[in-house]
Amino acid sequence: MGPPVDVWPVTEVKTPEDLLLRCMPAFGAAYIRRIFRILDLAIGKRVPLVVSVAGPVTVSNQHRAWLIPLIEAGWIAYLTTTDAACYHDGHDSLEKFEKRPIREVAIEGRDLEYGEASVIRVTDTGFDEEILFKQDRFVTSVLRLPEFQRKMTGTEFRHRLGCYYAAQEERYGVQPGLLSTCARLDVPIFVGAPGDGSAYLNHVKLWALAQAGVIKHEFELDVAAEVFESCAYHYWGLKHSHVRQLAILILGGGVPKNFSLQPEPTLSQIFLLDGIRGYDFDVQIVGAPVTDGSLTSCKPAEAHTWGKVSREALMHTTESFQTDYSTVMPLIAWALLDKRQRLEDTFYSLPLSERDGFIKHHPEVIGYLAMEGPFRLFRHRKKLMANLMAAIKKPKQVARLKKTWGFPLPTSTPI
Repeated sequence: MGPPVDVWPVTEVKTPEDLLLRCMPAFGAAYIRRIFRILDLAIGKRVPLVVSVAGPVTVSNQHRAWLIPLIEAGWIAYLTTTDAACYHDGHDSLEKFEKRPIREVAIEGRDLEYGEASVIRVTDTGFDEEILFKQDRFVTSVLRLPEFQRKMTGTEFRHRLGCYYAAQEERYGVQPGLLSTCARLDVPIFVGAPGDGSAYLNHVKLWALAQAGVIKHEFELDVAAEVFESCAYHYWGLKHSHVRQLAILILGGGVPKNFSLQPEPTLSQIFLLDGIRGYDFDVQIVGAPVTDGSLTSCKPAEAHTWGKVSREALMHTTESFQTDYSTVMPLIAWALLDKRQRLEDTFYSLPLSERDGFIKHHPEVIGYLAMEGPFRLFRHRKKLMANLMAAIKKPKQVARLKKTWGFPLPTSTPI
């Protein structure tokens, strides 16, 4: 058995870390405590953290509440989300709004009224339908620019789009959003299903006009290169990062979760590379019950059978909590960022002669303060992709791969 189930009165708590560790000993609260401990350990060890986030995180403004602060802390290596999250991220800076155009609305019971008033509802947030048409004009205009008239990965597209979002935000005095923050810190953003969102649908419009001979449009997403890029980051994390480990925080499920877990099987099962393993730290907060049989609900133990989570992690550094991540992430992020601030205040208040001693007794300060700076993987993507390609094209590896197309196919098909 473990330690005694003991607590502190909340009146004696001084920090959010104490609240999680000392006042939340059992039931659902204990899941939050365990998740905090795993993330605390990964961050303290400076393990590159992959974050997969589904759902309307930008419409609900959660990105500014807790996701962007986590990114700015320098802990996140790359992000996987939806095309919709990237598209809605631009709404706030389309023009000079007196107040944020996305408002609170009733979660049920008034949709007939909203429909008549052309109000688009996203759960309990809503905005005027005209916002969509303005966003479409903005994205279309960006895609028409000369710098977009070529084939590129989705990470490059979203990096460049983030730069234009940043210009809009500065122009109208809007707080930085998700894409502009990731562009500034060179955090790659992956979208596993680009065709499922309106940013890509505006490209489809331009593609159709080009097919009809009306305009010239040469933008194209290089899906294969984007997947390969995610594999290159996984390979770097396991083989060349300082700690030779990787961590993942999964918020919601769907395609973002699946995409973030796919680099391991791609490297080991498809490319047949040796020495590949899954994540060493795996935390997920998803709403689906495990009995629904979807990837959204599958726990780290199931992912381990695919090799996506390492054996060591499964025994010590994984947790899955079935709940809406928006209800717990503000508290978890607050506790992590508050600890960072306390470590920073203490460390930089010390004389230079005492700082090495502090690090010796509190090694987590290196990871928490990200002393070597953000990972900036987008800036290094070409080098990291070249490193992976060098491993794949070795003669011995190529010989192994050639054996994968030797399946005895039928000589004819019945259709």
